Amino acid sequence: MKKTRLNLTLFVLALVLLSSCGGLNRMRNDAPSVRYNVTPEVLETHAGEVEVTIRGTYPARYFHRRAIVEVTPIITYDGGETPLSSITLQGENVRDNYQVINFDGGSFTYTDKVPFTDDMRVSDLVVRVNAQLRNNEATFDPLKIADGVIATSTMVVNDPKPVKVGDNFKRIVPETKESAIFYVINRADVRQSELRSERMQEFRDYLNKAVEDERIEMKSVGISAFASPDGPLTFNENLAQQRKETSDRVLTSELRRVDVEKKDNFYNTRALGEDWEGFQKLVEESDIRDRELILRVLSMYSDPEVREREIRNMAAVFEELADLVLPQLRRSVMEINVDLIGYTDTELMEIYSTDHTKLNLEEILYTATLYDDLNKKLEIYTRASQQFPRCFRAFNSIGVVQVELGNTSAARQAFQSAQRLADNDVIKNNLGAVALMEGNIEQAEEYFNSVASPTAETNYNLGIVAIKKGDYPKASGHMGNMPEVNNALVKMLQNNNDQALRILNNIEEPDAMAYYLRAVIGARNQDSSMAFDNLRNAVRHDASLKDYARTDMEFGRYFQDATFTSIVN
Repeated sequence: MKKTRLNLTLFVLALVLLSSCGGLNRMRNDAPSVRYNVTPEVLETHAGEVEVTIRGTYPARYFHRRAIVEVTPIITYDGGETPLSSITLQGENVRDNYQVINFDGGSFTYTDKVPFTDDMRVSDLVVRVNAQLRNNEATFDPLKIADGVIATSTMVVNDPKPVKVGDNFKRIVPETKESAIFYVINRADVRQSELRSERMQEFRDYLNKAVEDERIEMKSVGISAFASPDGPLTFNENLAQQRKETSDRVLTSELRRVDVEKKDNFYNTRALGEDWEGFQKLVEESDIRDRELILRVLSMYSDPEVREREIRNMAAVFEELADLVLPQLRRSVMEINVDLIGYTDTELMEIYSTDHTKLNLEEILYTATLYDDLNKKLEIYTRASQQFPRCFRAFNSIGVVQVELGNTSAARQAFQSAQRLADNDVIKNNLGAVALMEGNIEQAEEYFNSVASPTAETNYNLGIVAIKKGDYPKASGHMGNMPEVNNALVKMLQNNNDQALRILNNIEEPDAMAYYLRAVIGARNQDSSMAFDNLRNAVRHDASLKDYARTDMEFGRYFQDATFTSIVN
């Protein structure tokens, strides 16, 4: 009897064991019936990560009621693999806390992301399944569910733009020299003391120089005669006219002395009557008692006679005006207007090559712009910084050239030197550009955001930061319609291929990357002629793009195409 019971127990255990093994084998054999929908259909990388969403759907009668299944998505590539996190599922009769998949069917949705590596550019997304049923385990064959990884977002060109601060060099600079002849109250005769004054001698010296110096071109000479605003209006107007005539004789004599002809539109004289404008200016600059009251009178009344009457009513104040202000208004102003003619470009380059110290700050900064060679520019700006060590523009220009040369450390040092002289928006942008070149995205963004009045360069730089962070709408907002490769890339990453192509077509001198992005747009539009023609131009400009294109999933449909392989091999 005992032997019969033992045989029965062993028989039941065998049935259970066979049932377990059969359940796992059936699930493994029927694994292709499980449907995996992957978003995106071809994996992509953004902001340095590969994110994937998987929806797995199990058909009815597939998932054993007592099975526990661990699903692990894995990105596999030549030489390695990168697993994503696993999800564990359980049958409806399992007493555990995993997501339940019923015997009648069910589904799960899963999202995860992993850091992108360049090896993933040609890869497969597979799922590996480990299943348990009671004490038995089974590992299913890996099942490919998607291709990967489109890495177009990594093609952002890390070319932040520094802000340049140019020179103030002007080839022709207008200049005016003035001198005044002062008169005694109610008189128009020119005193000898005025003719012998220091200011009159300076005027003569300037006139001599204007005639003798070939780099000075006289444009006009003139006289403006005034009367002080005290006394009858008509009398003062006549007095200003008389002063114009006497000062005209003085200036005419001086011009005759240096053999300058009084031609039409060159010599002009004016009698301007009472000088209320000069009166107001002198009062504003003075510390006269009741100054504000005087200025209020001027603002309240426009009639000169009313003004004079109201001011005279302030007896003590008028006495002070008579001593300090009114004598300065009884005058004729003589002026010489000239153009200072600067050096030609050739002259500047010659002077720099012989003795750069003869150039002033604006001239030497301008001279640097006459050379295309970056090392020559660097030499000139360095000498400018040594000759004018308080000029932040010289140090900033050194930094800009170092950025263009790709010397980030030297650029940072130059911008920091400039910052010690002027911590302004320009320097903040440029230090941000260096930080971005060095891969310090957070610090770069902090610098750019600290700029009070962003320039086009700052907005472009913020656009690069946003691309690297995967915020394409923000990047697009910063870049607007700039004809830049990175701006076209942003539009492509938002699937606005037509807009991206318009931007690329507006680039005056397209480089290798511009052609490459055009090729990608052609591939996306399944326009093989456009793709291949632009890819040829791209690799002609930069042969290293051959290797990149061979593993670029944007061209995945052409990997076996003879024309494509002839271009990239």
